[in-house]
Amino acid sequence: MARQVDKWVVSAGERLDILTGVDLAIKPGESVGIVGTSGSGKSTLLGLLAGLDRPSAGEIELAGCRLSQLDEDGLARLRARHVGFVFQSFQLLPSFTALENVMLPLELGGRLDEARDRARGLLARVGLQHRLGHYPRQLSGGEQQRVALARAFVTVPDILFADEPTGNLDDRTSQTIIDMLFDLNREHRTTLVLVTHDARLASRCDRLLRLEAGRMLES
Repeated sequence: MARQVDKWVVSAGERLDILTGVDLAIKPGESVGIVGTSGSGKSTLLGLLAGLDRPSAGEIELAGCRLSQLDEDGLARLRARHVGFVFQSFQLLPSFTALENVMLPLELGGRLDEARDRARGLLARVGLQHRLGHYPRQLSGGEQQRVALARAFVTVPDILFADEPTGNLDDRTSQTIIDMLFDLNREHRTTLVLVTHDARLASRCDRLLRLEAGRMLES
């Protein structure tokens, strides 16, 4: 999936290396946890693997496609067909209700008939059946995270990337989300790539990888 990937930025005329020489192969249906200290490059790597950003050097493949060969429209189509993503900052549309936010990926894919029922079912599964008509500003941080997770699950993606998916949740809800992630993995062979500090979530992964100062180590 990633071959000799580097990522750097230039600030005030100086180069800052974020990732260096990252090699990573993930099998279909595998669950992989990425751990490391703050600032080690975990979220940057996740964004690169999902095609949300481009590496400074190296090659990334996703769903059998070399991302360097795709323009932005091609990347967007690839993500829509194959990828689910859970952001730390939720990325919910403020003018859409919880239900509308979860329905959106299916609507964009032309799957209008199933959108409402599937979105309702997923919101009920994360305990938000009473919040369908609420807007993000009316939801707590934990509730917004659950909406974001339901949105990521709604298309049953081939691969799901999640950045601290339990980071804003209480223990009970965290366990529900962990169970949902691995139900998706087991039932649909969805590949999971998770950045996490949650020991319970990390312990459920098939494999743990550690980033230290932008370099990948097998944990």
